[in-house]
Amino acid sequence: MSSLVIQARRGDAIESLHRVSVAVVTEGGELVARSGDPTFPTFLRSAAKPFQAMPLVSDGIADRFGVTDEELALACASHNSERRQVGLVRGLLARIGCDESHLACGPHRPLAFDLAVRPDGAAPPTDLAPPGPLASNCSGKHAGMLALARGKGWAIEGYTRPDHPVQQRCRAEVAAWTGVEEAALAEGVDGCGVVTFQVPLVAAARAFARFGASDRPAVARLRMAMTGHPDLVAGRDRLDTELMRAYPGAIVTKVGADGVWGAALLRRGLGLAVKVEDGHVRASMVALLAVLDQLGLDPHPSEILPRFASQTIVNTRGLSVGSLRPAGGLTFE
Repeated sequence: MSSLVIQARRGDAIESLHRVSVAVVTEGGELVARSGDPTFPTFLRSAAKPFQAMPLVSDGIADRFGVTDEELALACASHNSERRQVGLVRGLLARIGCDESHLACGPHRPLAFDLAVRPDGAAPPTDLAPPGPLASNCSGKHAGMLALARGKGWAIEGYTRPDHPVQQRCRAEVAAWTGVEEAALAEGVDGCGVVTFQVPLVAAARAFARFGASDRPAVARLRMAMTGHPDLVAGRDRLDTELMRAYPGAIVTKVGADGVWGAALLRRGLGLAVKVEDGHVRASMVALLAVLDQLGLDPHPSEILPRFASQTIVNTRGLSVGSLRPAGGLTFE
C-alpha cells in the first residue's frame, strides 16, 4: 500500500480499514511526506489548544496573573481529570476571581477511561475528580480563556461565543500559525462549547512546524510548559504524555478529537498532522506511532511504546479478539 491505513483485525482476518491522511512539512511549509490526502479538511479540535493558549502568554496576561508553567501546560491540555490536574485548574480560576460556575464546558466521562492505554493487568485510575465542568478535559483551556478575558477587561459572560473577543483573538492566532486567511477559516462548535476551526491538514502541520521552530519567548515558554509537564498535558497512560516523556525536549504532541493529532519534531524542524478520516481515535494513536517510526524517530516509538503501536480489541468479557495494526506507509517527496 502506498498510503497508511490502520487495519482492524478480528482474529487473523481484516474486518475494517481506517484510512489515514498525513502531512509532514517544514517550517516554511514544504511538504516532505504525506499519506492519503494531505489537504484533507480537518477540524483541529483539541490539537488547536497550544495556539488558543498563545494569547495568554504573548499578550502579557500570564505574567500579570502569575500563571505558572504547570497552569500553562493545563491550558494546552486534554487532561485525564486526575485530582492534581483539576486542583491546579481550580487554583488558576481562584487567582483570576472565577470559580467552576464560570466554566462553560460541560461534564463528561474522564479521558482516563476512554483514551488511556494501560499496560496489561493495570488497574483503572482511582484518583479522578468528581464529574463536573472543573473535571472536563478542557477545563484548563477554558480557565486560560477566562484569564485572557479578565486581563483584557472583556466580559467573561459569553466567552465561548464566536463574536466574543476571546474567540476572535483565538481565531486570529490560529490563522497566523496555520497560514490560512481568517476569512477562509471554516468554524464549528467544539465538544466543550468554544469555536473550533477547520483547515487543510497541511496547514495544521505547518502550524506545528512553526510552533516547534519559533524563537519567540512566548512560544518557547509554552513549548517548555508542555515538554516540562507532559503529565499535565494528558495524564497517566496517555500517548501525548508517554511520547513527551520518552523523547524529552525532542517532540511536542497534541491529540484532537475524531482522529486528529498534531506534533512538532523540535530537533528536525518538522511539523506533522494526522487525521484518521473516519474519526477513529484509537486508530489515530496507532497511526501517529507508525508515522513517527517512518520518520526515523530513534528509538522507534513502536519499540518503546508497544501498547500504543498495536492495540488489542476486546469483547464485552474483556477477552482479546483482535487488534488495530498499521499497514502501508508514507510517501516521501
